Amino acid sequence: MVWQKASDSLDSDVSSPGSDVSVNDQYEHDHSPSLTIKPAEALPHEKGSKGKYSLADFEVLRPLSTGSFARVHLVRSKNNSRFYTLKVRKKEQFVNKKRAEYMRDEIRVLSRIRHPFLIRFWGTFQDSKNRYIINEFLEGGDMLSLLREAQRFPNDVAKFYAAEVILAIEYLHAKNIIYRAIKPQNILLDRHGHLKLCNFGIAREVEDITWTICGTAGYLAPEVVSRQGYNLSADWWAVGILVYEMLCGYDPFSEDDSPLRTYENIRTGIVNYPPILHPDAHDLLQQLITADLTKRLGNTPRGAKDIKCHAWFAEVPWERLAKKDIDPPYVPPVMGGVGDASQYYERPKQTENCSDYGNVGNVG
Repeated sequence: MVWQKASDSLDSDVSSPGSDVSVNDQYEHDHSPSLTIKPAEALPHEKGSKGKYSLADFEVLRPLSTGSFARVHLVRSKNNSRFYTLKVRKKEQFVNKKRAEYMRDEIRVLSRIRHPFLIRFWGTFQDSKNRYIINEFLEGGDMLSLLREAQRFPNDVAKFYAAEVILAIEYLHAKNIIYRAIKPQNILLDRHGHLKLCNFGIAREVEDITWTICGTAGYLAPEVVSRQGYNLSADWWAVGILVYEMLCGYDPFSEDDSPLRTYENIRTGIVNYPPILHPDAHDLLQQLITADLTKRLGNTPRGAKDIKCHAWFAEVPWERLAKKDIDPPYVPPVMGGVGDASQYYERPKQTENCSDYGNVGNVG
């Protein structure tokens, strides 16, 4: 892949691979047209809102995905005719105090973030049965569908996607937000081919460590599986698993027929690195998929900068990438106009559960 500008070729003033990109303030001013969602019950970040919206204000077009505690639909606003995603959570599933916290955490996190590689949150409302979250709609589908079709990505394609994910996670961590949901299903593509992380149902703000066993089995860090308490660095382990899966077509630990064997594989920590891997990719993965927190990249003194300075990313112009000024390696074949959902396919229900000191085998 040639790391060129979306408008022309790179010139001589390309920033060095490890150049700093401001992750706290750089993305806070987005001038995209907005949909004002007025909540039925004001949350802390919604104080001062007037009026209410209801499900009647949206035309529900089709389902996009189904998870353990939510369904996501493509909808069109009857007020401005724009397309959005509507995430529906049944209140009866959140009578448990801890589960109710997850729902509040999701809305709180979404309201705090604004970044080119994170899904855009527009608002929330509720009725007697459900809580609804409105996010932007991306026509390009999810990475899982693309990866299944390709079986595995070429080195430079995986590198491009990994770099955009790293910028997103770096931004979240600068706000003390742990994502805990990295996997191809939760990475969406826009119509131009740039990605955005979605599904913040198990994200939360953490100041130090957290103990909740959360996420998808094959992506859990060993300190999560072992219930030792963990910090933001669990996300960097998951980034390593994602890079491995993009390059190899499968993750290194999962046993489809036995979650418990998956957790044992993670605890053992033995990774088979196939010879197809580029040497630099191999080295990066070894430094991300390590149980030694003192050596795991991202948890090191310079944080994400140590990952961005790694040899595998040597040619990545990070500042331009952050501005979406680099051509993506793949442009989704979106045939229709805005609102085309042809890149989304029905698949079995996804599971992403959380439990405090619970049976690890119950984690989806």
